[in-house]
Amino acid sequence: MKIGSNPTRRSVLKGATALGASLFVPAAWTQARAQETKAFQLTPKPATVSLLGPEWPDTDVWAYNGRVTGPELRLQQGQRLRVDVKNGLNQPTTVHWHGLRLPNAMDGVPELTQAPIDPGDSFSYEFDALDAGTFWYHPHVNSSEQVGRGLYGALIVEDKEPPHVDRELTWVIDDWRLTRDAAIADNFGNGMDISHGGRQGNTLTVNGGQMDEVAVRSGERIRLRLINVANARIFRLNFNGHDPQVIAIDGQPVTPHAPTDGRIILVPGMRADVIIDFGGDPGETFNIVDAVSSAQSYVFATIRYSAEPPLRTSPLDASIRLAPNDVATPDLLTAERHQVVIEGGAMGGMRSAIYKGETLSISELAQQQMKVWALNGVAAHTTKMEPMLTLKQGRSHIITIRNDTGWPHPMHMHGYAFQILSRNNKAVPHTPLADTVLLDRNDVTEIALVADNLGDWMFHCHILDHVVGGMSAVIRVA
Repeated sequence: MKIGSNPTRRSVLKGATALGASLFVPAAWTQARAQETKAFQLTPKPATVSLLGPEWPDTDVWAYNGRVTGPELRLQQGQRLRVDVKNGLNQPTTVHWHGLRLPNAMDGVPELTQAPIDPGDSFSYEFDALDAGTFWYHPHVNSSEQVGRGLYGALIVEDKEPPHVDRELTWVIDDWRLTRDAAIADNFGNGMDISHGGRQGNTLTVNGGQMDEVAVRSGERIRLRLINVANARIFRLNFNGHDPQVIAIDGQPVTPHAPTDGRIILVPGMRADVIIDFGGDPGETFNIVDAVSSAQSYVFATIRYSAEPPLRTSPLDASIRLAPNDVATPDLLTAERHQVVIEGGAMGGMRSAIYKGETLSISELAQQQMKVWALNGVAAHTTKMEPMLTLKQGRSHIITIRNDTGWPHPMHMHGYAFQILSRNNKAVPHTPLADTVLLDRNDVTEIALVADNLGDWMFHCHILDHVVGGMSAVIRVA
């Protein structure tokens, strides 16, 4: 299979378009800790891996501990996690623990919560795993390139009382922009990606390799943890012939339900836990389709049933509902209200924005390393900035986010799980807790939270080239 050929289930998708010392002490953290600390070591460094299989050249990547994806870090809810990171790259890095509610000093944002880890230096992260769920880790220095070259991994916090399943699978899903010799295209941070939809790849991997088929047995129940680590691609997965039930979004439990229109939508940075009862007959096959749009789709993978007799002839009679994490519920009647407006990008209406304290026209912003995106009129030039919003500690807050651009934006907030209340004045079913929310163009979304985690927290689009282009800000809780 040639890179850049028509889409197949193998891979190709071408054409588919602070407060460092602050303490975090919500009520749940006063509970007794687990008796032991779970310790890991991570070394981000150059490596060579096979992304496409033996018929293709190996690919030079950046990887944790020499592998893509990085090692899965797994521990129990309430257990303490310690990760010692030694930087084997030729540039600074950090590790951000995406989706976790944790102390501000452990969040991994350079300059805002810690000094970058210079080449050859080390840093230790240590915190309690407050929430059970599916999370992941990645750098927050030069993220577009460092993540785009392979620096990411899954972090799984196991439920104290997990649902009864026969197996559990974790799929870390990425797309890569590769050249015809299987090398990573070295055009990170180009103006087209920054000002448009971000760095879209042309090669799909699951857990760092090709996944043509998913082997299952008739009658088995599987918990599937889905993690989208792509720089920009949105996946819309349809499990043809099956009835997946979403049980968690971004690591936070939700009322079990079938996905809207049968498609599990995964925006960059987002996770979804689903449970599937595989009721097909032995020997049958079904396609998992990524429905990019109503006019375009491709086969993501094929479900292939083994010839073994069914494990059972009817679904398990066991609850799939997860116990909730201890996230404070906002009081919507007394909540303080705030607004965030997203502007800029190609085909947008932004005429000017503040950059380094000076108001510049859009053409002048384009000359400043393509700083063409703004939040509340400010294009970010660094991670450590004056706060866009200041939330009073202990109070409930509703933030209305308006997308005045021509592009979708998955907006991610560090240090918090927020409720998604509404989209375009319509209540969002199940009022899910999440840390990333998608705003399609012209969308208006309301989110709500209780400001119980002190510090300066990064708020940004998780299309990573949009961060390069200025779409990040600081939300202070004080």
